Amino acid sequence: MDRKSILVLTLCAILFMAWAVITPRLYPPAPISRTNTFASVTNLSGSGTNSASALLRATSTNLAGAIIAPGAPEELLVLTNDQVRYTFTSYGGGLKQVELLNYPESVACNSKGAAAGRVAAFNTQAGQPVLGLLNASSWQGDGVYKLSRMGAGVRLEKALENGLYLVKEFAAGSNYLMQARVRLENRSAKDFLLPAQQWSVGTAAPLNAHDDGALVGLYWYDGTSEQRVDRSYFDNRFLGCFPGTPRAEYRMAPGKITWAAADNQFFFLALMPKQPAQDVMATLVHLPVPSAAELAADPTARTNQVAIQVSLQHSATNLPAGLALEHQFTLFAGPKEFHTIEQLGVQLKNNLDRVMGYSGFWGFFPRLLLLAMNGLHSLGLSYALAIITITIIVKLLFWPLTQASTRSMKRMQALQPQIKALQERYKAEPEKMQKKMMEFWREHKINPMGGCLPMLLQVPVFIGFFKMVQSAIELRGATFLWACDLSKSDTVYVVPGFNFPINPLPLIMGVTMFWQARVQPMSPGMDPAQQKIMKYFPLLFLVMLYNYSAGLTLYWTVQNLLTIAQMKLTNAKDQPAAVPVPVTAPKKKK
Repeated sequence: MDRKSILVLTLCAILFMAWAVITPRLYPPAPISRTNTFASVTNLSGSGTNSASALLRATSTNLAGAIIAPGAPEELLVLTNDQVRYTFTSYGGGLKQVELLNYPESVACNSKGAAAGRVAAFNTQAGQPVLGLLNASSWQGDGVYKLSRMGAGVRLEKALENGLYLVKEFAAGSNYLMQARVRLENRSAKDFLLPAQQWSVGTAAPLNAHDDGALVGLYWYDGTSEQRVDRSYFDNRFLGCFPGTPRAEYRMAPGKITWAAADNQFFFLALMPKQPAQDVMATLVHLPVPSAAELAADPTARTNQVAIQVSLQHSATNLPAGLALEHQFTLFAGPKEFHTIEQLGVQLKNNLDRVMGYSGFWGFFPRLLLLAMNGLHSLGLSYALAIITITIIVKLLFWPLTQASTRSMKRMQALQPQIKALQERYKAEPEKMQKKMMEFWREHKINPMGGCLPMLLQVPVFIGFFKMVQSAIELRGATFLWACDLSKSDTVYVVPGFNFPINPLPLIMGVTMFWQARVQPMSPGMDPAQQKIMKYFPLLFLVMLYNYSAGLTLYWTVQNLLTIAQMKLTNAKDQPAAVPVPVTAPKKKK
């Protein structure tokens, strides 16, 4: 590979890295109105004023299914415990906002990026509250409910059309759980054909203004397997890159839904009906674009954020006069703490821990790594040191195999003249050449795939780390040297005008990968062009992982350094290879 080819590959890698910065500038999203539809607010609890103000900041008319009640003041009622603050609303009659008191909205690396004391919250950017009816505008009227306290819980009620009455009762529990009961009463003298009821699960939204929303989506579980839907489904891009026909709605085939969840990277809100629902539906919602003043104060804020509104549907039924139809729900709104969720999944017998994405064959590895990381942390190690310790343990486990592979590759390099002689002698007879090569490998006790085996065995570990850091809330806010949050990239500077981040850990990772490629023996079967490509292959990983979490790049960097040290140690201990014996011509049969 000549210098021109190397230059072209380098330029392509740089352009690929800058693509995420260039695209929003070339194709900026259309601005969206930020007008508030709510005229006034009455706080019935006498507390939670900050919650109400935060709620109104995020509400806008463009959100799907927003309730408009001209002239009717919105009433809010707040319930608070040690973990959660719940805000209920008379608009739509449901849970409007959930705030997690022990988790900040964002992790600030400096005072300039501080989140002003705001905490992580659910459903703040939704047009409908949790357990609001999404498809009942024809018989729900103005959607304004009577809101009142009920002991330690909340009661919402409303008279609907044709003598139908709707009552909702909520009671907060422990471990981020809440019990809800919804009762449709037919107080008329006639039977009522009750339409299908579409209950709002909640809205999955980005964590903060800097979240790209790649991990925003929904999960649903039917008692057997779970399904995941995220923004890529709605973007519907060809091969994940090229523009396609966007989708506005998701709907699964009718079945029995045990639970559905709206989630982002570290938090989720799940609705679990006692009687399985029949459908899961989701709608894509484009969030308001930050104003010019907001962008001036924070140039790195995202301008194309979206949310996903999720709902469950129960089928239509006939409701006789004087009777009531009741639905019972368990609601979870909290962090993705694997230990807590796993215990709840066992307690509720519904496999709620599937929302972590740790199911199937590949789910075993992130689960094991997370348990190991938390175990080491409980012994007093920081999460960064826990990751480094796990990397060292994995390297020690694979040490004998990697050492044998390195020695095998060195023997193959020493026998390279004989290999080329065989290839040249039988180049006109491919099948015979293959047979002779296999005999040659057996004679010299060489495994031609030995160099690839250690790398293949470490692929599950890499995938495990990749999946673990996507949802491990333990890494949120964990520090390492200059990295203030191992769950996101370790940006130390943003280039003005281009908003291009400078991330040291991926750069160090790329350097160590190039170093490793230089000291690692190449397979003798490769031609010089292929060997050049393999030496510059680390550029691809540098591009792919440049903006990924510092936790993953820390693991990869330490793994590269340990591999280099092992190769140096193996080369120092090995004796010089024996001089290869030239290949003799095969004897001709008489």
